[in-house]
Amino acid sequence: MLRLESVYLRLKNGSEEVPILENINLDLEDNKFYALTGPNGGGKTSLAKVIMGIYKNDEGRIYLDGKDITDFSITERAKAGISYAFQNPPRFKGLKIKDLLKISADENSLRAILRSVGLCPQDYLDRECDSGLSGGEMKRIELASVLARPSRLVIYDEPEAGVDLWSFENLLQLIRNYHKRGNVTSVVITHHERVLSLADEIILLVDGKIADRGSRDKILPLIQEDARCCWKANCGGNNDEVECY
Repeated sequence: MLRLESVYLRLKNGSEEVPILENINLDLEDNKFYALTGPNGGGKTSLAKVIMGIYKNDEGRIYLDGKDITDFSITERAKAGISYAFQNPPRFKGLKIKDLLKISADENSLRAILRSVGLCPQDYLDRECDSGLSGGEMKRIELASVLARPSRLVIYDEPEAGVDLWSFENLLQLIRNYHKRGNVTSVVITHHERVLSLADEIILLVDGKIADRGSRDKILPLIQEDARCCWKANCGGNNDEVECY
C-alpha cells in the first residue's frame, strides 16, 4: 500500500542542518490500523508530514500502491487518497466552517457530517474557524473534514491532545468506525495506551529511527518497561535494572 525506502529528513536550525529522520524503511498494508509511538521529539510528526508532502525528504523514495509519489505535492497526495489530521488544526482566519467542509464534501451532506462528530449544524456552519472555538471543537471539525472524503490512508496526529476524556473516546470511536468501513489504512500518532491497545501493529520511533515494530503483545511491554525506567530515573531509583531507549 504505502512504502518508504531509505527516507532521510534534515531540517535547518540556524546555519546547521539537523537530522530528523534517518534511514526510514517502512511498509504499511491495506486496511490495517497502526499506532505510531515513541518519545517526544522522536520524529513522529515529521514522518507524518513527509508522507503527506508537507516536508520534502532529502533522500529516499515514497510509493503508494507501487507508484512513486516522492515528488508529488500536498494536493497531489491528497487527490491520491492521503489525508492528515493535524495535532493542532490550523484556524484559517475569516474562513467559515461550512466553506472548510465544502472542500471535501458536497453542500447537501454538511449537516450530516457535523452531526457525525457530535456538533449541532446550526451552531457551527456559519461560524468562522478563528471565532473562539475550543481545541476539542476544532479537532471535531477537522475530523469531520477528513472523514467526509474518500481516503486510502489517514494519519491522525495525537487525537488525544487538547481534548477531555469524553471527547477523546468519542473521537476514537469515530476513527475506528471510519476504519472499519473498509479500504482505508489508519495511522494514529499517540502516547495513549487506549489507542495502542487497539492497534493491529505498533511502530516505535526513537531519535528519528524505527526502533521496533510489531504486534501489541510484542511492543506494549517494551513501552511499559520504558515508562517504568523513566519513573525510576525521575524518582532516583536504579534505572540500570531496565533498558531505556
